[in-house]
Amino acid sequence: MKNIYSNIYSFNKKLLKKTVESLKQGKIAGLPTETVYGLAGNAYSNKAVKNIFEIKKRPKKNPLIIHYLDLKYVKQDVVLNDSFFKLYKAFCPGPLTFVLKKNKKTKIVPLATSNLKTVAIRFPNHKIIQSILKFTNFPLAMPSANLSSKLSPVNAYDVFDDFKKKLRIIINGGNSKFGIESTVIDLTTEPKILRPGVISSEEIKSILKKNLSKKKSNIKSPGMMKKHYSPGIPLILGSKPKNRDHAYIVFGKKYKKNLNYFNLSKKGDLKEAAANLYKTLRKIKKSGYKKIFVAKIPNFGAGIAINDRLKRASK
Repeated sequence: MKNIYSNIYSFNKKLLKKTVESLKQGKIAGLPTETVYGLAGNAYSNKAVKNIFEIKKRPKKNPLIIHYLDLKYVKQDVVLNDSFFKLYKAFCPGPLTFVLKKNKKTKIVPLATSNLKTVAIRFPNHKIIQSILKFTNFPLAMPSANLSSKLSPVNAYDVFDDFKKKLRIIINGGNSKFGIESTVIDLTTEPKILRPGVISSEEIKSILKKNLSKKKSNIKSPGMMKKHYSPGIPLILGSKPKNRDHAYIVFGKKYKKNLNYFNLSKKGDLKEAAANLYKTLRKIKKSGYKKIFVAKIPNFGAGIAINDRLKRASK
């Protein structure tokens, strides 16, 4: 029987070498991170960055996050500041993205930053992506490995669902630990959360020892488009389905087991719920349900990120 997943590989030294060589040639690959799977390419290569936008069908006004192993190449690309160093020390590597002013000498392709004067950067905390970054002399432009506006992937097979054999390499790194995209903070003016994630604004405030700005912001990073994270079927917030042909996403102990009920966390753990969000939405779609209804999710901690994704998915 033919293996349809022949471009999904388990990670080893041989594949590490093959992946690094492929990235150096300007090709792109589906790689695991602790947040969601990413579509990676050389951030200094016009060919690679153009390929990312084309294969994702991504609007050119939506910038990419640039991923680094450590601070070695960062200073030549962005302007660092005190707030960055405080947060870097507290949370990196990890699920936190910084928007910083672009260094005039940067090698990052202008398309990767949507021709903005700012750059979104992150330091992923996943052994596979870290191993790859150790052997490249460039950072990786890496948005989520899905078609634009659709659900982010949390395993290698999700990546395959969207791109099939269009990618030569998809590395299987298991399920993403957090299952939801990184928190994005703008540090170019007064610190401001542009996209909520599992690192909360309260945690960030406790490190910076200052309040965060609530002013509206232009699109400076991924996750700011109104329509995003769509499961491909209608999603209705705060209502209960009238029949069993519709799926019902719930949260917590009070919900009994029903065929069309999908509990993000029976024990009421918001981080567990975040990790289960995208896989649950995909499961519902694949099960043939025509609509998704969502019960109220607590709006604090990781719940803020969950509600942000659900709100954009419902557009």
